[in-house]
Amino acid sequence: MAEDVTLGIDVGGTKILGLALGPSGDALAQVRMPTTVTTPGVHPAEGGRLIDDLAAVVEQLRASLSGDVTGVGVGAPGLVDSDGVLRFAPNLPGGAGLDIAGELSARLGVPVVVDNDATCATVGEWMQGAAVGADDALMVTLGTGIGGGIVAGGRVVRGAWGFAGEVGHMVVDPGGPPCPCGKRGCWERFASGSGLGRLAREAAHAGHLDHVVLLAGGDPESVRGEHVTTAAQADDAEALAVLAEWGRWLALGLSNLALVLDTAVIVVGGGLLDAVALVFDSVRRSFAEMLEGAAFRPEVAIVPAVLGERAGAIGAALVARRGGRDRLVAS
Repeated sequence: MAEDVTLGIDVGGTKILGLALGPSGDALAQVRMPTTVTTPGVHPAEGGRLIDDLAAVVEQLRASLSGDVTGVGVGAPGLVDSDGVLRFAPNLPGGAGLDIAGELSARLGVPVVVDNDATCATVGEWMQGAAVGADDALMVTLGTGIGGGIVAGGRVVRGAWGFAGEVGHMVVDPGGPPCPCGKRGCWERFASGSGLGRLAREAAHAGHLDHVVLLAGGDPESVRGEHVTTAAQADDAEALAVLAEWGRWLALGLSNLALVLDTAVIVVGGGLLDAVALVFDSVRRSFAEMLEGAAFRPEVAIVPAVLGERAGAIGAALVARRGGRDRLVAS
């Protein structure tokens, strides 16, 4: 069944994860390598390094398969247009302006479809994961930033230009901290992994979080979100308090999105699931408190993703298998 093998690649700020998807949707092989194009100010022409990285992932996957690959899907962080060009990428500046689909397809000799990375993760969870069977679903991916994907009426929502789902850049505090996108107070400055780290550093500088600071080597400026999570898992009260504040920011954005989309299920995924697990119940309570008419509408299910770090790569492969971005409808 080699004709049914498609490859999916998820491009992140720190790593690239690729996998080969078999005819029944099972992963046949997997490759991981670091992302090299992450330096601010890198000219788009130098984004050829990203094409090199992607081609290397494909060749490693091909070497582990017995047959030919008929299509490749790539999930990239940022604004990806319908031609597969990465137009804007706050967390991957070295790739902005790069025609990923055109250049990678020419290099590989196979069709390449490029989509937003969070949208790909949404496709994966919708077709094989936590949102299977839902005609109206939202996925929010929590990592360095926040990504999102929307399913409405049994279709992936693209918007007029294909950029729908950039939920992390909703402004929730116009006077808030600056964001890599150029604005201030974006939701991801508060509810992402970097947002958790910022909240923790503020608390540390205020004389709190002694255990967390110790985990970070003694310097409050070295505190990151993972240090807070580790301390909270050990029942550190101050770390749990910071996580609770972070969870309220998460609930704020989710409630705003639910009001706009009237979705049935919200899937929370990404690299911060361990942190979310510690405050999931309080996030759900805060969400209900913030949601207009919560007592008079059906409950919105807020659930953890189940595909883990593979969600984006699986979704990218499914996008390629379905023949492109505009052919994703409920089976």
